[in-house]
Amino acid sequence: MILGSVLNAAGNAVKEITRKKKTIKGTVILMKNNAFGFNNLVSGTADRVLEIVGQKVTLQLVSAEHADPVNGNGGKLGKQAALENWNLKITSPMAGDSRYKVYFEWDEEFGTPGAIIVRNNHSAEFYLKTITLEDVPGKGRIHFLCNSWVYPDRQYKKPRVFFANKTYLPHETPAPLRKYREEELKVLRGDGKGERKKGDRVYDYAVYNDLGNPDSSSELARPVLGGSAEYPYPRRGRTGRPPSRSDAETESRVFIPGTFTTYVPRDEQYGHLKMSDFIAFNLKALVRNNIPAFEIKFFSNEFNSFKEVDNLYFNGIPLPTEALNKLTSNIPLPMIKEMFRTDGERLLKFPVPQVIKDRSRPTAWRTDEEFAREMLAGVNPLLICLLREFPPASKLDPEQYGNQNSSITKEHIEHNLDGLSVEEALRKNKLFILDHHDTVIPYLRKINTTSTKTHASRTLLFLRHDETLKPVAIELSLPNPAGDKYGIISKVYTPAEHGVEGSIWQFAKTFVAVNDCGHHQIVSHWLNTHAVLEPFIIATNRQLSVVHPIYKLLHPHFRDTMTINALAREILINAGGIIEETFYPVKYSMLMSSEIYKSWNFLEQALPNDLKKRGIAEDDANSLHGLRLLIEDYPYAVDGLKIWFAIEKWVRDYCSFYYKTDEMVQQDAEVQAWWKELREVGHGDKKDEPWWPKMQTLEELIESCTIIIWIASALHAAVNFGQYAYGGYSPNRPTLSRRFMPEKGTPEYAELEKNPEKAFFRTITSQLQTLSGMSVIEVLSKHPSDEVYLGNRTPEWTADVMPLAAFEDFHNRLVQIEEEMKNMNTDEKLKNRVGPVNVPYTLLYPNGEVGLSGKGIPNSISI
Repeated sequence: MILGSVLNAAGNAVKEITRKKKTIKGTVILMKNNAFGFNNLVSGTADRVLEIVGQKVTLQLVSAEHADPVNGNGGKLGKQAALENWNLKITSPMAGDSRYKVYFEWDEEFGTPGAIIVRNNHSAEFYLKTITLEDVPGKGRIHFLCNSWVYPDRQYKKPRVFFANKTYLPHETPAPLRKYREEELKVLRGDGKGERKKGDRVYDYAVYNDLGNPDSSSELARPVLGGSAEYPYPRRGRTGRPPSRSDAETESRVFIPGTFTTYVPRDEQYGHLKMSDFIAFNLKALVRNNIPAFEIKFFSNEFNSFKEVDNLYFNGIPLPTEALNKLTSNIPLPMIKEMFRTDGERLLKFPVPQVIKDRSRPTAWRTDEEFAREMLAGVNPLLICLLREFPPASKLDPEQYGNQNSSITKEHIEHNLDGLSVEEALRKNKLFILDHHDTVIPYLRKINTTSTKTHASRTLLFLRHDETLKPVAIELSLPNPAGDKYGIISKVYTPAEHGVEGSIWQFAKTFVAVNDCGHHQIVSHWLNTHAVLEPFIIATNRQLSVVHPIYKLLHPHFRDTMTINALAREILINAGGIIEETFYPVKYSMLMSSEIYKSWNFLEQALPNDLKKRGIAEDDANSLHGLRLLIEDYPYAVDGLKIWFAIEKWVRDYCSFYYKTDEMVQQDAEVQAWWKELREVGHGDKKDEPWWPKMQTLEELIESCTIIIWIASALHAAVNFGQYAYGGYSPNRPTLSRRFMPEKGTPEYAELEKNPEKAFFRTITSQLQTLSGMSVIEVLSKHPSDEVYLGNRTPEWTADVMPLAAFEDFHNRLVQIEEEMKNMNTDEKLKNRVGPVNVPYTLLYPNGEVGLSGKGIPNSISI
């Protein structure tokens, strides 16, 4: 026995000697936190001291091939290895990436590394970008795409784990890595308890109970949105803040000027470039510090003429020294440079909006053709519908609202239909409607008790032979003073060019623009992109592993969205925020969006479905993609369909690589949990809607992912980045009205007859409201310097060759589409592409430029 033991020991020793051993070299790229401009010089010094005493940043390989029972059958662990020469790389606050070497001990019994455990034993966090292993036996180079903040290890219950850029469906995950895949998802889900802190990584849901501020004033109390049949809403990210003192249902609010205080998971927060691009801090400074300074009486409260408005862009408005000093003392230097000329003239001056940039046509924005064209190629080209019945009928409940049907008659419009009767125009699909009636009426009586005084509207348009639209009638309506059940009082206006009738017609178009501007900001923009997407972001991070193919497909389209949404809840859509202060529904803005969410349908967000629902497109086997547009020169639809089908092909190619059958979708536990949670929690108020995809087929997965990417990229680009181009000139798109339509025999009508410009500016937004609104939409319309556009993403995001090739095809197709769009914009036959104001439709150009370029589709809703 002794001899046998000796021989066995000797054999093991020989085996140990002959076993292949190697040192694997790794390269780590990270950004220290002092590179982000924060107050981290002290922590940087502390980290250098910790390095000296052995408290280092360490990395530990995890085997993808060999499990270890001692490790709970997780992958076998290598020895910890420290980053080398941390203290020799002292980075300045303006520095960028830091590159470090690390050396791992490896032997053949370890096998291929599939993950790396990272421990930060320092006092401050850092942003880990990538880890790359070189010359791994049998594998060569292995890349780990991290892009995550790593906080000191003591803040985590489980150490941070990063996976190689392999992609696995759940059942394909190597057994030694399954433990880490499952544990990571548990960490991201959290336990639903407590208040979240800055460095947390937890994704969870909450209702919109943080918009009001009853502790500050009872006037700022707001109903909870979400969780009820009365006020349904998508869910937002949970912060866990305690309830307010005044209302246990309302979450408390904390506002510290110049800082971002609302919790979002750390990796969802803006990077340093976007922060320095004034998106977060400067927007706060603008809203909270800029506006009170404007209230100093160095401005009158009113514009009196179009010339005074034009001075904002072409000449500037002089500011008194005292007021300017107070204003600039609260605003960061980059914004001061943006807002004020530096030639010593102390002028308040704004960039010239595109809609008035062509000074050879200074009043082109006022033409009927441009008014109608912006419904097809402006900032809100999502609402125009085919008129299917005449007169237009309401869908509001007559038991509650009485007769809400239109009072427009044939006599109002038939003379303006180029020789057609109303019946012929309907039959030939020549009549269209912009309907701001049913969405406005339920709240109009309440709205008109505030400073806002406005009307519901219906606008009828006729499609001419050259594919341009002309408005033929506008109906303005008010609730009957006797009560809702008595219906409405309406008046119909028809086109006129001269005299007081011409002024009245311009006023009618203005009231339509006010309605459209409010609907655009609250519904088309906020609700239908920002708000509806956030539950998808939360569900994706909670239920899909970072190595899941659908996670990798969708993740670039979620960048920064939770942060901009949290900022919006802090200063834009909150009680007393910029939306309530400057848009016509005022304190009822979010309640209106909740009412409209009741009819939201996920499948109708697909562009082809949306166009068919609105009667703008119809199925046609002989047309491209089987779809024919009834308005052929509809720039948003034409360009949008090109982008839509490019996205759809990319998603189809990608998903079909990983899922060969419908059964594979059904058996994917993570996808099924993702979709179930999305429906039942994220959009829980609509969980019983029959239109939800069941997620039982590959086709349903492709369609759903295409819709998500479309909303996050092209749809948001179409409704966001043209805001300043068209709305930066307030007379073109006023955000509210303070007077009703002038009626004969009133002082307002007499003023209109005497001085129509003065009457116009007494009706729309005041001077202060105009300036604050312009300032905000200028910020929102700018592309930041770190924008990532559709068809681009971080290199080496996957190791799978076919998806990389398919993505390259997608990128190339988008380049081709942009050239096609440019060619269409130079085709004089396509009159709606440029219009009377000479503004080409560029909002859906895939590639963009920094600033107010009015073009480019970012991957995500990041502003």
